[in-house]
Amino acid sequence: MILLLTNFCCCATHSGPIFHTVSYAIACGIPTVTAVSIYSLEGLAGMGGRLGFGLLGDRFDAKHVLVAGLLVQAIGALGYYFAHSLAEFYSVAAVFGFTYAGVMPLYAVIARENFPLRMMGTIIGGSAMAGSLGMATGPILGGWIFDGTGDYGWLYIASFGMGVGAVLIASTFRPFPKNRFSAALSAA
Repeated sequence: MILLLTNFCCCATHSGPIFHTVSYAIACGIPTVTAVSIYSLEGLAGMGGRLGFGLLGDRFDAKHVLVAGLLVQAIGALGYYFAHSLAEFYSVAAVFGFTYAGVMPLYAVIARENFPLRMMGTIIGGSAMAGSLGMATGPILGGWIFDGTGDYGWLYIASFGMGVGAVLIASTFRPFPKNRFSAALSAA
């Protein structure tokens, strides 16, 4: 359940900014085609993040790498609150994209390291479902916040709060108990 809640909060943290940042950049006076390039930079940075965080998760304790990555992601989401120029948006997009895409492979590493093989479908399927629900929640919440306030600022503050929640939840993760792990292996 902790892994599912972490993935939900993680995806809710980044999906609102992913969905609304181009509109926010346009509202800050950045031309539309240039504003779209902010999202492109996030995607490019994300390719490197998936590889980088995947390597870190394989070499070091994946849980600690995930917690650190979630914290950087939360700070990155908040960074958009302070971005108003194209250079600021690009700087935040590079860090945010690298991090939000980078933490995603760590859920599979944590599942591999902490659960019996016969549970992988359930663990990874449940985690993916929770992440999908988080991905659906962020943009809706962001739109609701914008409609209520007429400003995108609270979206980034809420995303930061959700990201801190993901950090706190992930910090409580404990491996599947070894005695249950052995019982699950012998039942297979």
